[in-house]
Amino acid sequence: MASDGIDAALITGASSGIGATYAHRLAQRGHDLVLVARDGSRLDELAARLRAETGVAIDILPADLTDGAQLRAVETRLRDDETIGILVNNAGASIRGGFEHPDLDAQERLVQLNVTALMRLAGASIDRFLARGEGAIVNVASVLALAPERRPGIYPATKAFILALSQSLQAEFGARGLYVQAVLPAATRTEIWQRSGQSVDSQPDGSVMEVGDLVDAALVGFDQREAVTIPSLLDVGLWESFSEARLAMAQTFRQGEPAERYRTFSLKPG
Repeated sequence: MASDGIDAALITGASSGIGATYAHRLAQRGHDLVLVARDGSRLDELAARLRAETGVAIDILPADLTDGAQLRAVETRLRDDETIGILVNNAGASIRGGFEHPDLDAQERLVQLNVTALMRLAGASIDRFLARGEGAIVNVASVLALAPERRPGIYPATKAFILALSQSLQAEFGARGLYVQAVLPAATRTEIWQRSGQSVDSQPDGSVMEVGDLVDAALVGFDQREAVTIPSLLDVGLWESFSEARLAMAQTFRQGEPAERYRTFSLKPG
């Protein structure tokens, strides 16, 4: 793999939607691929089509990333395959409902996929990327990482983790050749709607982005080495102002005393 000196890419959640579109676009760019998803038959179909269209080499690695043994197999591939220079951490899911009468087992499975698997795969890649002096990790999050009030339940929290981890990794390793991009889609036309028991057709007209447009925009951000890419954000100045305010606030956190507004304290009787 990695023909003509172009890094191969490993893509999770590659059988449909955003992951399959990343596979198509990266194959068009000449990247060999390792495609990971639960549905091996769909991976086979996608791989055959992309081989015929682009001529790149494609391996499929069927895996349920909530299963420890199968997740470890993907980690091993990332640690050992010297041709892989790009990891697209796209696998993810959503479930309906908040925390009133929660299905805690379902919530835990969501954390295993959206958080634990993504963290472990990023971690399995980093040492090798640093040793070679370059590498890229694309972590697909959501705009709900910035607006958790818009959606009940644990899904926004998992996406906030992805955003924070991506920014932390970029700050820690960016100067050593590792590029980490967090991609924050808004509503996008993928199968995640049906899988979480919702209808994409119930969304307001013009509010749902087509998956091809989403991935194409994310790749423009990738080429520009953006740390955070929000394809649906029309005014980038809003993100820049938010980031500046966040960093300015962070400079004030280390104080030896509470802020004045917290200095009125009394014990309630009884």
